[in-house]
Amino acid sequence: MSRFWCILFLGSWLAWSGGAAGPGAVIRIDLGTIDHAVSTALNESDVLQKMAEEAAKKKANAKLIKGISGLKVKDLRPPVISLMLSPGLGLFMAVLVQMTITGKSFIGGNMEIALAANLTASSRLWQDAAGIPRFSSRNCHIALVSVKTKVPSSVLPKVMSKFLDSTLQKVLPCLLCPAVDAVLNLVNAKFTTMTSEIPLGTAGTLQYALLNPPVTSETFIELDLKTILHQKEGKEVGLPTDRSPLASLPPKRDAATQLILSANFLSAALSILQTSFNLEISNNMVLGLPPLVTTMLGALIPEISRVLPPSQPVVIEMREAKAPVVTITPDKSLVQLYSTAEFWVSPSDSAPESLFVLDIHSNLEVQFAIAEEKLRLSLALQSLSRVALASSSLGTFDELPLKGVLADIIHVAYVPLINRVLCGGIPLPDLLGITYQRANISGFENALVLDVPATET
Repeated sequence: MSRFWCILFLGSWLAWSGGAAGPGAVIRIDLGTIDHAVSTALNESDVLQKMAEEAAKKKANAKLIKGISGLKVKDLRPPVISLMLSPGLGLFMAVLVQMTITGKSFIGGNMEIALAANLTASSRLWQDAAGIPRFSSRNCHIALVSVKTKVPSSVLPKVMSKFLDSTLQKVLPCLLCPAVDAVLNLVNAKFTTMTSEIPLGTAGTLQYALLNPPVTSETFIELDLKTILHQKEGKEVGLPTDRSPLASLPPKRDAATQLILSANFLSAALSILQTSFNLEISNNMVLGLPPLVTTMLGALIPEISRVLPPSQPVVIEMREAKAPVVTITPDKSLVQLYSTAEFWVSPSDSAPESLFVLDIHSNLEVQFAIAEEKLRLSLALQSLSRVALASSSLGTFDELPLKGVLADIIHVAYVPLINRVLCGGIPLPDLLGITYQRANISGFENALVLDVPATET
């Protein structure tokens, strides 16, 4: 690796790893995705035709083009576009344009010029103050490939050749070069959507923005993203700093745009949603399991049976005490929940009474899927790694006999509620028309990887 690339790579790595939590997400935009975005911008906007029509209009104070009048463009064929990435800079664009120019010649009579020209332009990719990537053009050159003319018979070949050399060099830049800025502005508009604030369920919002300036390699553009999460009340929730950040990136697949979501970002997103995980579980919600009554509790824990009111319905109030933790490896993905389960009894002739509170650490396997361009998580209880008595109005007792029944209750009643909340999904970065529905999903160390096949133009 050259000294330049070592310095560039090291500088980029230090920039995004210097923060305590690192980037929430990294996206590597494949050249094929950029090619599709540029082609779409050209075709949907018909920008070359509009530029040609605008250049042909008579404008006040505009200098006439010597030797030709009544300039018109017809038979403008769809452009042939070739793109290359310029490492450390941005994008190089080559466009083959074929058209016919008509007008009045300098000696009178109609003339037609059928031509093919190569438009080449380079652009710089940078980061604006709002954290949005931007392309800006640096130069534009036009080179004639072929010219065929239909002119009045009285015009001599040498005269026409001189006329074409002097006239087309003036006409073509005015016709075509403004299209470069127009196309780049259309592509930039597709970048702008990335930073929109998006609802995260009903509990908060999510916003993506550039953490550092873009880095361009020979095959892709890398964007390190900060993921800005706000609770419904407006309080910002940062990425966890007590767990390992995204320390390395997976290999980049060919012909695919790659989105890498850090486990810390997913943990923070779940911490926003956890306010919707609260649930009161009563007897009618756990059909098929032992009835939630004081008699059942007394049978499992004999030492408290004598102080429990007989045959009273019990309500279990589930709450999340700490932020969920997402762990991802190439082999398995887990969500760890840190919950409290408070057991209440409600005698008919008195106010509800708290019996005891248990601290619960649950391990849940997680499956990821894409639906409606959002990341959906689906959880399944794997185990309860910890059940401990936190407080009790009944005195101390051995809580372990409750573990099996509690696991069944969480599996039947609590996890389905969480899955309904998670069904809303986590919005993914909206830029350049990337369709995540086609992504291949895999796990990496501390990260979830979405490889999206580049769209063919």
